[in-house]
Amino acid sequence: MKKSGKEDPHKIIRAHLREKKSLLNEPESKNFLSSYGLDCVNACVATSFEEVIEFGKKIGYPIVMKVVSPEIIHKSDIGGVKLNIKDEREAWIAYQELVTTFKDRRIEGISVQKMAEPGIEVVVGVTFDETFDHVLMFGLGGIFVEVLKDVSFRVLPIDDRDAENMVREIKGYKILSGYRGKKADTEALKNLLLQISTLVHRFPQIREMDLNPVFVYDKGYKIVDARIILDARLQLKIKAKRKPYDQKNLRPFFYPKSIAVIGASNTEGKLGWNVFHNLLTHGYKGRLYPVNPNSKEIQGVKSFSSISDVPEKVDVAVLLVPADQTLQTIDECTRLGIKHFVIESAGFSELGKEGKRIQEELKSRVIKDGLRIIGPNCSGIINTFSGVCESIGVVGELKKGNIGLIAQAGVYAAGYLWGLRKTIDFGIIATIGNKVDVDETDVLDFLANEKKIKVICMYIEDVKDGKRFINVAKEVSRKKPVIILKTGRTEAGKKAVLSHTASLAGNDTIYEAAFKQAGIIRARDNEHMFALAKAFSKQPFPKRDSVFVVTYAGSLGVAVADAVVLKGLNLYEPKGEIRRELKKILPKFVSGLNPVDFTFDQTPHNVKSALEVVLKTDEVGGFIVILQTEKVREYIDTFKKIDFGGRPVMCVVVSKEFAIDDVIELENTGFPVYSTPEEAVDVLSAMYFWHSGLTKRKRTW
Repeated sequence: MKKSGKEDPHKIIRAHLREKKSLLNEPESKNFLSSYGLDCVNACVATSFEEVIEFGKKIGYPIVMKVVSPEIIHKSDIGGVKLNIKDEREAWIAYQELVTTFKDRRIEGISVQKMAEPGIEVVVGVTFDETFDHVLMFGLGGIFVEVLKDVSFRVLPIDDRDAENMVREIKGYKILSGYRGKKADTEALKNLLLQISTLVHRFPQIREMDLNPVFVYDKGYKIVDARIILDARLQLKIKAKRKPYDQKNLRPFFYPKSIAVIGASNTEGKLGWNVFHNLLTHGYKGRLYPVNPNSKEIQGVKSFSSISDVPEKVDVAVLLVPADQTLQTIDECTRLGIKHFVIESAGFSELGKEGKRIQEELKSRVIKDGLRIIGPNCSGIINTFSGVCESIGVVGELKKGNIGLIAQAGVYAAGYLWGLRKTIDFGIIATIGNKVDVDETDVLDFLANEKKIKVICMYIEDVKDGKRFINVAKEVSRKKPVIILKTGRTEAGKKAVLSHTASLAGNDTIYEAAFKQAGIIRARDNEHMFALAKAFSKQPFPKRDSVFVVTYAGSLGVAVADAVVLKGLNLYEPKGEIRRELKKILPKFVSGLNPVDFTFDQTPHNVKSALEVVLKTDEVGGFIVILQTEKVREYIDTFKKIDFGGRPVMCVVVSKEFAIDDVIELENTGFPVYSTPEEAVDVLSAMYFWHSGLTKRKRTW
């Protein structure tokens, strides 16, 4: 008979890895967890019925009996667990049933443990994610996890605030906090989550862990069942993701003193023409060197047959050569001491084996020669503060804005930018393509320290090193908002997995948890991301959750009121002197005081009067003003004259595309315009909760 007892946890793990055993069965898992100080229901493995009886007498009935086999993972699903056994007769029946049912399986014994006192059932788990490494899961047990999937996730390690949020954000939190006379010790739960976080940090060989169920009482908890799966390769996997070189040397990309464009062209419409034209027409003050063996000059600038003919070591080489010429070109540049490259050409890992081979060769040169490479398959850098514009699409005039944009796709520096530049002012855009070297985290870290950038938007399809991304994003989001559009939210299929935790931890679920943990705002789609960006960049943040609304249509006012409540905000209720002043200036037909519905008699004058009355109180956090589509232009000068006292204003113009010139002019005065009341409220809510969360994050971290 093997009884669980406190042993050195390191010895337990080393022994299993030495014997190449990946699965710690229930008694072994509990032994390991107990040795680390976690509170488990003790168990032993009986290899005969006599041992079952012996242990039953020692611990006292009722007991629980479970089959122990490396071939059986989910015991309860196939009849491998017998509960509430009250005496020796029932033990004999249970023993016979277990032995008979699993006679064709390799059985190591029968686990015997005391029947635990019932409590509130929860599940705690760990799984290894290929992007973010170890991830922690928490949720209510039973139907809540199996059917409703009411769980929360965080990337490990976690802190006190993460543990608190994990417990609070599940839908079943009310059951934990007190329901029908039962209450869970949530402090003990948070401590359990923190202990698991520390344990996995010390034992990174843990691939999966399921504590299911854990019974939580009004004081303390008991781990009733446990299973741990080991993988000796994980430490090497984690280490391989860490970059073995300096990640911060990015400034030359954004503020170069000289640029060579290898593959520059005189043929309008070619990518080499577009890139060089953009550099010539956006105020770049540095030295430009077009390289093309077939032309003596490119767009009026002296050209060079090869990079070796350029009279200086340039800061950045922009490559627009075919993929199969890239390595040769990089090697020639490297011999000249050039260290920074923007590879805009396509035809690499996205196009088959040969492209992948070339990309891997590029990666090896990054490490061997200390290079920094953006791309390949990108649209370069745009920096309005230095005049750098390397887009593969012709770009019109750009203002110096306060938004930074990081994108894996080149279209964000070309197609999207062509229209967005009319109402949204970008300061820096970095397209990173296939990310052979410079990735989203490198650029995010760089933009964090760019004082002129107030908001950062990101379009990503994946993250190269999830753990580093979380660490950097946490720091950045304490300084400025980070808005992310992550595509690939659905999964075409899911691999077979061993644990409940892994089966619940879908790729997008983990990303969602990681963004939440880092204080990142997640956009639903491109329209949502840019809707958020223009408000975050143009308007101050609301310091209160109360909203004042002016409209010309009752139905639109009702829509705002509903959206305000659904998004967790409140409608401001005018009281006292504010209420009296509003009633004095409002026409008799205006019945409500928030929303104020002027009907189609709404004018810039009466809107201004109502707003200026309410602006006398600091109880209002933000304003939503719905304007008649046909009269937008009449409001522009009026809005310029109102002092909103550092509070945000969102405008709504239904069918705004039919008054687009007027809308653009209004937005360029600093007032974001949305097509629906719901969209405006959604943005205002995001601003409020990001800002209020920022206060909490600064206090906690």
